[in-house]
Amino acid sequence: MLTFSFLTLFPELLAPFASEAIVGKARARGLVDVNLVQLRDFSENRHLKVDDTPYGGGAGMVIRVDVAARALESLATDPNRPPPDEVILFSPAGERFTQAVAEELAGRSHLAFLCGRYEGFDARTEGLVTRELSIGDFVMMGGEAAAACVLEAVARLVPGVLGDEASHQADSFSSGLLDYPEYTRPPEWRGQEVPEVLRGGNHAAVAAWRRAQALARTLARRPDLLPAAGLSPQDSAALLALGAAPADLRAWNAPDPPAPRRPRRPSRSRPKDPPG
Repeated sequence: MLTFSFLTLFPELLAPFASEAIVGKARARGLVDVNLVQLRDFSENRHLKVDDTPYGGGAGMVIRVDVAARALESLATDPNRPPPDEVILFSPAGERFTQAVAEELAGRSHLAFLCGRYEGFDARTEGLVTRELSIGDFVMMGGEAAAACVLEAVARLVPGVLGDEASHQADSFSSGLLDYPEYTRPPEWRGQEVPEVLRGGNHAAVAAWRRAQALARTLARRPDLLPAAGLSPQDSAALLALGAAPADLRAWNAPDPPAPRRPRRPSRSRPKDPPG
């Protein structure tokens, strides 16, 4: 079981993500545990106040470090859960959250997340965490939406959560490329038909088509992903056919495409000896 603990002033914002759809089913099956922790429970004052004005002046309020520390310490002494092996703070200065990070976190046993509000946490809170994460270069009103993104991305990687264990391996970014397009019934809709190769039953042809489509989509929409995509010589040949230049392949650290096969020369047969 992978435990997610979210330390937040608004646990009700995360409750639907923790109780519905695939995550809710995973919780019911005992595959993941979602622990919503109200920071105000650790305020130690009758008004449940967790923030204060910033030293040096300025707009907004700052969440106190002692409140965050008490909340985290409660996780370490919880008899029903293992202590957190990662304490994560959402921060604009944090490491960019990627599929690779999601796969790494899915191997942990207990992830604790500090979800900020107002002007964020007292800077001394950074000494209580093991890493900082950011989901993008933009500012939100709090960390709960980022926490929901991480919950969905990581929980689905826990073994048994998805019905098909291999289904996430072909996702966008898992292979280093964008995902190939998917189709289902009806076979024809408003003049648009499902590609014939997907209906032919040739699994090798389907796999080749999907790889080519993933390369084409990535080249057109996210070429910045290609340097880390682990391209093969066949991929290099496909990218050249899609319009990439040899200089692009060098910039992407792509291998050389396969050398073209030389046509076989017709064999010269020796003349037969005349009978005699």
